[in-house]
Amino acid sequence: MSIAARSRAGRLVAAVAAATALVLVAAGCSSSSDNGNGGSVINVPDDQPTITKAVAAAKAGDLILVAPGTYKESVNVETDNLVIRGTDRNKVVLDGGFKLENGIRVTGADGVVVENMTAKNYTSNGFFWTGVKGYRGSYLTAVRNGDYGIYAFDSYMGQFDNSYGGGSPDAGFYIGQCYKCDAVITDVVSEYNGLGYSGTNAGGDLYIVNSTFRYNRAGIVPNSGSYELCYPQRESTIAGNLVYSNNQADTPAIDVALLAMGNGILPAGGNRNLITKNRVFDHERTGIGLVPFPEEDASDNAPPKSDWDLPCSDQKKKTPPDPDSVGLVVWSAQDNKVTDNVVEGSGLGDIAVGGLDTDLSGLGNCFAGNTVTTSSPKNLQTLAPCEGTGSGDWADGALDLGVLIASERPPAGDYKVQPLPPAQPNMPKASTAPAKPMTSSPKKPDLASIKVPAKPSGTKSNTTTSAAPAGN
Repeated sequence: MSIAARSRAGRLVAAVAAATALVLVAAGCSSSSDNGNGGSVINVPDDQPTITKAVAAAKAGDLILVAPGTYKESVNVETDNLVIRGTDRNKVVLDGGFKLENGIRVTGADGVVVENMTAKNYTSNGFFWTGVKGYRGSYLTAVRNGDYGIYAFDSYMGQFDNSYGGGSPDAGFYIGQCYKCDAVITDVVSEYNGLGYSGTNAGGDLYIVNSTFRYNRAGIVPNSGSYELCYPQRESTIAGNLVYSNNQADTPAIDVALLAMGNGILPAGGNRNLITKNRVFDHERTGIGLVPFPEEDASDNAPPKSDWDLPCSDQKKKTPPDPDSVGLVVWSAQDNKVTDNVVEGSGLGDIAVGGLDTDLSGLGNCFAGNTVTTSSPKNLQTLAPCEGTGSGDWADGALDLGVLIASERPPAGDYKVQPLPPAQPNMPKASTAPAKPMTSSPKKPDLASIKVPAKPSGTKSNTTTSAAPAGN
């Protein structure tokens, strides 16, 4: 071979080697690798510099894998079946700087999952799904956000699990305007919010289980109101939760949270809810209270019970009356079942029911198997048993709604200075676990296996009022 030929051959070998190297580099780039679910993996910041640009580049079914860092962005998601995951829950931080509105907002994109990261310092919400079918938020931390922490609205077939919501004026966790919601909240912690959980007009296969709600203004507060659709609230299951010391005076709060302060579980105008096997303690007003919710300037009257089984889509087709013709509407709490809870340390009653009438037996609420010291009215489990006919005097020790809602409440605190949580548990194998968009209903809890949780050791009372009527 001539020198020229050898030179040409050498150049050819070098070119092939270089091309091979480029192919290997490209193959090593995660944006072209399989995410375990048939889609690609897009690494942030290696493949795309920001989460926003990764979402824009992604296709349905892709996994966006986010490395540790602070991401000062507000991410909008409109692509179905994405999975957005941090590799370290405590070190992948979206920070709104108290200027940006939402950490991650999913609008009309079905099946989107967000997991293993933190969103803080947003003026509205940490993590937010609206108008979707299929959603999941797992191993999320949302703290110091100006409206809600972790939030689903007009959305179905969802789950929030292993997550933390703290320091929001409205609620740490919220599911609203859905029936039947087909949703589960499990293994979450909610503290230092206006409300631990809020759920306006949400229910139907909706489970709030095995979670902790503490140090909020009020704990778990599903409610009815015509200011959102799908009213009234009905058919949520609240089971196996720790609910305690929700009298926190220095939390941020909106009007409802100010009104509800000092209550553990408070379905305000809520209906057909099952409240069972919860441990509830240290509340200056009620442990579990079934009370009406007064709505001023309502846009519609409460629908008849015959409409309660209508799906939300059918109710939306109805045209509400002129708001000027409605005015004040009082939403009653009806047909709720309160069983097998352990409740103590409540100022107005461990279990309680209130309404505008003297005899509240017509509301259909029932109480059975609860371990309590006080109730309002007295002997409530005899007045309103879940089996057989009740007996007794509804006026004896009746819940004074004026005391419940009219006393002065401390002003709202600043959400920007609420306590930060310690490091939270990471999602197992976050860097390697396959992507799993939310394409089917969440697994329903096995209620038979749920037990009343043990009382945490070392808990201290923050109740400021202890007067309570005698009797259960």
